[in-house]
Amino acid sequence: MTERAGSRLERVLAAGHFAVTVEVGPPRGPNAAAVRRKAELLSGVADAYNVTDNQTAVVRMSSIAGARLLLEAGLEPVMQMTVRDRNRIALQSDLLGASALGIKNCLCLSGDHQQASASGKLNGHPGAKHVYDVDSIQLLAILKGLGEQVQESGDPIAEPARFFIGAAWSPLAPPEAFRVLRLAKKVAAGADFIQTQAVYDVPRFAAQVAKAREMGLCDQIAILAGIIVPRSARMLQYLNEKVPGVEVPEELIRRLRAAVNPASEGKMIAQELIEAVRVIPGIRGVHLQAIENEEVLPEIISAAELLPRPVLNIGA
Repeated sequence: MTERAGSRLERVLAAGHFAVTVEVGPPRGPNAAAVRRKAELLSGVADAYNVTDNQTAVVRMSSIAGARLLLEAGLEPVMQMTVRDRNRIALQSDLLGASALGIKNCLCLSGDHQQASASGKLNGHPGAKHVYDVDSIQLLAILKGLGEQVQESGDPIAEPARFFIGAAWSPLAPPEAFRVLRLAKKVAAGADFIQTQAVYDVPRFAAQVAKAREMGLCDQIAILAGIIVPRSARMLQYLNEKVPGVEVPEELIRRLRAAVNPASEGKMIAQELIEAVRVIPGIRGVHLQAIENEEVLPEIISAAELLPRPVLNIGA
């Protein structure tokens, strides 16, 4: 198969390895040292590192800047890009700039609604106007076009901007029956890999992956199962009630509520989830998130026997 962008993540998956990606949240300010500290903490534990794009609609350092800082620290970034805040001109301009900076992976997202920013401890910008000039599936097609030296308008560009193209998938979001069809649309639009919504209900997740496999989608795309490391029963309850597509079995909530050390129990749950999704046919990796708690990730990844990460001959 011809390489799309030649990124490390692309080559790890092409070589048949079980991939590991982790999320790195940029700071709510211009503190480059904060990104470098996270890079030092997480160096070597993953194949690529997602840099979020103003997640929960809270203003943070841009994903492009965060991705470049990770590159300078020797880590391969996955730049997240939402369609919430930019029209198609700005999206393409940022993508060309990211390519010029050496960024090779991009995850296309709709973006959290701006009302989400006011649901936590911060005021956020609930009155901000969203854009949604294109949707996340159209953004996938835009990235594919830029790799073929053509803008969304049809105008040519002098050189290709090649990315290993990612998309999100929420297999348990209602209406559940249409989720695999939406995945098929993303594959058709140009997605190379998928990072899923957080998985806690493994049997239901496995059933949706089986449907994707029956449609032949797992032969066309690499699916990485999303796992958010829980810290408390309250956190799991919030995810279950407030985050679309996250379904948390009641026994997990009860287990954390009864735990003497919820943080330690949460790490154990994350490890068990990794082991459970790893054996699902069609799952090619995991995407781990420990929100504002990244220091637990090396321990979890090691306990799941996912270290060391594969060494590749990038010059081949």
